[in-house]
Amino acid sequence: MEPKKLYRSNTNRMLCGVCAGVAEYINIDPTVVRLLWVIFGFTGFGVLAYFIAAIIIPDR
Repeated sequence: MEPKKLYRSNTNRMLCGVCAGVAEYINIDPTVVRLLWVIFGFTGFGVLAYFIAAIIIPDR
């Protein structure tokens, strides 16, 4: 069995595909991940973390 890998989504992306890629990796609805990321974004660190993840996580 091949190990799971984290990729940014090409098909279900809103901005960079990070949230959809994370949702595919942990097998949940992308809307849940997006809502959690918005809540996390109010801390001020969430926006920076999103763009760092968009740079680090490879495209599928």
